[in-house]
Amino acid sequence: MHSGDSAGAARAGFWRDVGSQLRAALPPFRQSLVGALLWAAAMAASAALGLSMRGWETPASFGAVVSLFAAGGAVAFPIALFLARLLGLRRRREAAFAGAFLSFSIVTIGVTAFSFALIYRLYYARWHEEMFTIIWAFQLFFTVAAALAQFAVLGIRLFFPLGFAALFAVSLWFCAKAR
Repeated sequence: MHSGDSAGAARAGFWRDVGSQLRAALPPFRQSLVGALLWAAAMAASAALGLSMRGWETPASFGAVVSLFAAGGAVAFPIALFLARLLGLRRRREAAFAGAFLSFSIVTIGVTAFSFALIYRLYYARWHEEMFTIIWAFQLFFTVAAALAQFAVLGIRLFFPLGFAALFAVSLWFCAKAR
């Protein structure tokens, strides 16, 4: 047997293991769907509570922000669940909890912030240059960067306190479910 043959077999074995781990981490469809609905409701409730606590009085904007957080939660849940399962494969409970906590927090904030940035970009697009020009690229970059900075300052706080409690609860659920 040549050394090239054994290296090729090792690579094939590596990719087979990666594929089996990825398949094992895929959550069941029903769990993803029900979880996405519950997570969306929790994130919407968190945003609604946060806006109410701050005296938000614009009903149309209130509904838009709550909807944004609900949509962000719905899209984020299946992705975060997959990552949590991937990080928690054959791990102790503490590691599974940490993986779930990180996955759900980072993915939920990331998806919601990205959605906000897209909406922000759509609003300002009417004043931007033609697509795919140098100036347009700068405008796109800085508009999205400004939206993400604005979300970091104003949006993340809407995940507290209810969203944080939901994050802790879903991490505990995942940790108990993983075993």
